[in-house]
Amino acid sequence: MIQYHWQKKPVLKYNHDVMDIVQYGSSIIKSEEPNDIDIAVIFRKTPLKQQLEESQRIKMQLEKFTDKPIHIKNFDMETLFNKGNFARESIMFYGKSIITGKYFAEELGLKPMLQAKYSLEGLEKKDKVRLHYALKGKGNYKGFLEKHNGQMIGPGIVVVPPEYEVLLLKKIKAITENYNTIKVFIQEQNLL
Repeated sequence: MIQYHWQKKPVLKYNHDVMDIVQYGSSIIKSEEPNDIDIAVIFRKTPLKQQLEESQRIKMQLEKFTDKPIHIKNFDMETLFNKGNFARESIMFYGKSIITGKYFAEELGLKPMLQAKYSLEGLEKKDKVRLHYALKGKGNYKGFLEKHNGQMIGPGIVVVPPEYEVLLLKKIKAITENYNTIKVFIQEQNLL
């Protein structure tokens, strides 16, 4: 959950021009201990000076909830999707709203998922079974996919929410190096 870096869920005061406050970057990825917390404040059409002032007010509020340094950036929808915005992909794929706890992309009708495709070709049967149990579970043991809101969508193809990317790849790499990943967005009516 997004707030695992906050001691408690932040209750923030912000003006009506703020569309969302999004945490993104390494602080979202499970199993990583980030050095800082990246925050994007997404505004409706608002003059830049007001965006900067409001972003700083939000940053001061967030600093009360963590001992990590906070890097805050402000965007409107035009600057967010600008090709020169190097944070764009991270905000869209990994970004989670501090306001709602949902992925920012869900505000646009999309759910980000990491798709991993792996091959068990050439592996011993015991290794194939071991990976299957690790992902799907066995008996009363819940597998990785059930614990982390993932799903097996076909033979050798799984999807998980973005924050579990590192953990999933550790599981797969422990058995096989023959895998690849892609970042996908699923339309809301097709959500898992």
